Formats: sequence, structure tokens, C-alpha cells
Amino acid sequence: MKQLSELSERDYFASVRQRPGMFVGRASFPMLAAFLTGYDQHAIRHNGPGLVGWREWLVAHRGQDCNHAWPGQVLHIALPDGWDDMWCLPPEDERRAIDVMFQLLDVFLAERESA
Repeated sequence: MKQLSELSERDYFASVRQRPGMFVGRASFPMLAAFLTGYDQHAIRHNGPGLVGWREWLVAHRGQDCNHAWPGQVLHIALPDGWDDMWCLPPEDERRAIDVMFQLLDVFLAERESA
């Protein structure tokens, strides 16, 4: 089994998706979004690609922009009928938002790898 430091970004995030509680404690959409933001900021500070272009990619994927940061963009895609408070999502919406976030992230990273 590979160490986390040896994984590609896609494999690393697949690992996070598979066992989110190992990385953030209680697996919630806001906590996982905060984890990804922390990952991005660390990568930027150390000259890595992080999630550069992620929000713009989400806007293009959704086909419209708004004033939300990338977590709001993911929620627009995952929950097109809207949501009241990302910190208090019903369990089924929380699961959907997390699943869609990781699906979209994988596609984004795959496209970036192939570019």
C-alpha cells in the first residue's frame, strides 16, 4: 500500500472520499470543503498547483456565475433546487453534496492532468 505522500492528487482525494472521517472527523460538506481549501492554500504556499482554476471550472461546468466561492458553486450543481444553510443540510443533501463535490473534483483533476 502506498503512503499518502506517494499518491497522485486524484488518488489522494479518492482516499479522502473513501474515509473522510479520518481526515476531518465528522464528515460534513463544510468540513470537507474547509479541508480542500486548506489543501489548496498549503499547495499554493509550496508552489504546487493546488486547486487553481477549480472555481472557474465549476462556473463553466454549471454554465453560470454567481458571487459564491467554490463550495457554493458545488452546492448549486449538487442541489439545483437550492439550500438554506450549508452548515445544516439535511442528511440526504449532505451526502449528495459530498458525493458530487468529489465526482467533480476528480473530473477537474483528470482534465488538468491530461492538459
